[in-house]
Amino acid sequence: MIFIVVKFKVKPEYVESWPELTRAFTEATRNEPGNLWFDWSRSLEDPNEYVLVEAFQEDAAAAHVNSDHFQQAMKDMQPALVETPRIINTVIEGATEWSRMGELTVD
Repeated sequence: MIFIVVKFKVKPEYVESWPELTRAFTEATRNEPGNLWFDWSRSLEDPNEYVLVEAFQEDAAAAHVNSDHFQQAMKDMQPALVETPRIINTVIEGATEWSRMGELTVD
């Protein structure tokens, strides 16, 4: 699977409306064939930072990046950002879902 984490530094005047600004992109991406997950979080240390954790089957990446909703989202998000987002993008062989943490189990 392709595993991606992106950190978005959002301008203060957009930080509360960020979920709405990205809603169409989020919903469209979650409905793409090959999308495994697409989840937003907000940093506890920096309230102006949103973190996107996403994963795709390896054959789905090109369709995602070339989709109309991806291209539109890049245009929609740019004016709301302080800086270019920071990204980690890697392939994890054999994984297709979250695993259970072995060091901390809950009965």
